Amino acid sequence: MRRLRTVNVDLPAESGHHAGLAYTLWLPPARPAAGTQTPAAGGVVILHGAGSSKESHYDFARMVVGAGLGAICFDQRGHGESEGALDARAGQDVAAMAELLRERLESADAPVAFRGSSMGGYLAIASAELGRAAAVVAICPAAAELLRAGLRRGALKFDADPAGLDAFLAEHDLDAAASGLTVPVLLLHAEGDERVPVEHSRELAKQLGSPDSRLVVVPGGHHRSVQHDRELQAVSLRFIERVLAGS
Repeated sequence: MRRLRTVNVDLPAESGHHAGLAYTLWLPPARPAAGTQTPAAGGVVILHGAGSSKESHYDFARMVVGAGLGAICFDQRGHGESEGALDARAGQDVAAMAELLRERLESADAPVAFRGSSMGGYLAIASAELGRAAAVVAICPAAAELLRAGLRRGALKFDADPAGLDAFLAEHDLDAAASGLTVPVLLLHAEGDERVPVEHSRELAKQLGSPDSRLVVVPGGHHRSVQHDRELQAVSLRFIERVLAGS
């Protein structure tokens, strides 16, 4: 008879609501000897895409924890268990999650990176300055005009306040936000992306101010393929580790 191997996956250290946002907090495991939490050298705010949820990116959160960093995943408004519709507070919500992560890391100055996919990639860049991000990883980041077009067509499958969200998108142009950033940004994009053309990231890369910023274009693939590819997740994590270590 074959023996079945039991695999215990890492679970969030904490879950709850903050400012109406449902979140899960991930921290490095306790040290067996001392029974105390391993101090994290920084953390990552993980941002999901339109119509997704925090649970979709637990795989990356577990990888982050394995590297000795903290992480926080949260449902954006209009998604999952968070309250209200996605609106003009979108950037403030990202910044609030970054501050909550720093609070849990017990350091107001802990370096925190943002990692977002699609709409989350847009928000990671657009909110980087407000949230004091030390680094940004944006995967197939959606342009504001694409999101606004989807909002007008009713193609975005989540609860949104049309006027409030449209105002936020109009005010936060991605090229302008990227050109104003001095922190390193890693752009990851699949050439086969059928929703956000890879040319968008190629043009966006020209606006980035930090010499440590990078663009990685992956042959083939589709809009979601880069998010959960283990090799590319490792590329993202190494980039974040390198930047946070120098912060």
